[in-house]
Formats: sequence, structure tokens, C-alpha cells
Amino acid sequence: MPPPHIVLVDDDDLFRESLGLNLIDEGYAVTSFSNGAQALEFFAGNGSADVVLLDWRMPGMNGLEVLRSLRRAGTTTPVIFLTVLSDDIYEEAALEGGAVDFIDKSRRLSILVKRLRLITEGTRPPVDADGRRNIGDVLHLDKLELRFDISRANWAGQPLDLTLTEFKIVALLALRTGEDVSYREIYDLVHGKDFVAGYGAEGFRANVRTFIKRIRKKFRDADPEFDHIHNYAGFGYRWVASG
Repeated sequence: MPPPHIVLVDDDDLFRESLGLNLIDEGYAVTSFSNGAQALEFFAGNGSADVVLLDWRMPGMNGLEVLRSLRRAGTTTPVIFLTVLSDDIYEEAALEGGAVDFIDKSRRLSILVKRLRLITEGTRPPVDADGRRNIGDVLHLDKLELRFDISRANWAGQPLDLTLTEFKIVALLALRTGEDVSYREIYDLVHGKDFVAGYGAEGFRANVRTFIKRIRKKFRDADPEFDHIHNYAGFGYRWVASG
């Protein structure tokens, strides 16, 4: 069973990418659009989602117009408005238009995640790096233990505080020990195949490097001698087994 799928529609590039990464870390699959027309085209092409997160103020078509267009087209996906507009008149218009919630953008991520879990009826079973359910599967590799049933990792008996996204990246590398894994492949694992983000044609590389930096730090907090994730400049990363 795949993770809950969120469609995020917001014209603020930095906010959209930041929120998208945070939601991915919380275990959601995220598809992002910078305007309402793109989102409507996605659903018109038989796209689907568990929840739509929708900005109110956007150029060309505002959030309320997007919501009304979705409903006229027969799309019943729950919609949550994310906005800086706090006046009751906007909230009332959103709810009357068929939205299920109206959340100020300044609220903590944990508040949004709780609302999402209520709507999607809780989190779904964890998946491995290939997207398959692995109930009860455990991988041991040198000092590494990967528990696919609960998406948790241990190093030399110590638990690692990996996010779900970080766990998936470690699993991808460990399951292919000794093989080079490209930046693009790691990025596609995080965002979904052929997702494009960042700045420039190769903008995704910086995003992957940030994830790897965080992962290495967590391993080295448990073991200062950890040196199993090697970088191959211009291509990607490789998990190297103990000599």
C-alpha cells in the first residue's frame, strides 16, 4: 500500500518546496504545483490524491476558484486551505465551498500533520526502498540493522533517529552495497520518479547532498568512525561494506 498522497498547490516556491520536504519526511508522497491550472490539469488527467493542500492567493486563479472547479468536475478529494488570510469571511467561504479545513500558514507543522492524519484515517504501513510492504523483514549488514516492519535503523545496537525519507535512502544504498546510486535515483526515491525541483536542470543534486549530510551526521553521532557512505563526484553515492 503506497503512502498517503498529498497534492500541494502554492505559488510561493520556497514555501512549497520546504513544506513538501517536511511532509515527505513525515511519510507522505507529495506532488506539487505552482498554480491552480496545473492542479486542475493533473486531476483532469485522472490524477488522484488523498488530500489537496491549497493556497488561497495565487495569480490567475485563486484557491477558492480552484476548489469550485474541482467540485464542478466531480473531484471530491478533501481540500485544506493553507493561507495567511485569517479573517472569518475567508474561512467561511472556504468551508461553504467544500473545503474540510482552513489552516494559517504560521501554524506548526505538527498541527497540519495531525489534521492530515485525521483525514487520511491514520498512517499506512511502511514500505521499503522499492515501495513494497515488508512486514517483519529485517536486514543485517555489518553493524547496520534495518527493520522494514517499523522503518527503523540501528547501528552497532544503537537506534538511529532517521526520518522515513532518510530510512528509505539508507535502505536503497544498503540493499545495493558496492553499487553506485545516482543523485537522480535517490531524488526520485524521495519525490517520485521524474519529479523536478530545485534551481536549474541539476538543482536536485543539492537536495540529495543535504539528505546525505544529515544521514552521515546521525550515523557519526552513534559511531565517529562511520565511513560507509562514499560520494562519487558528479554521479552519486555508494554504500561501502567493511573491508
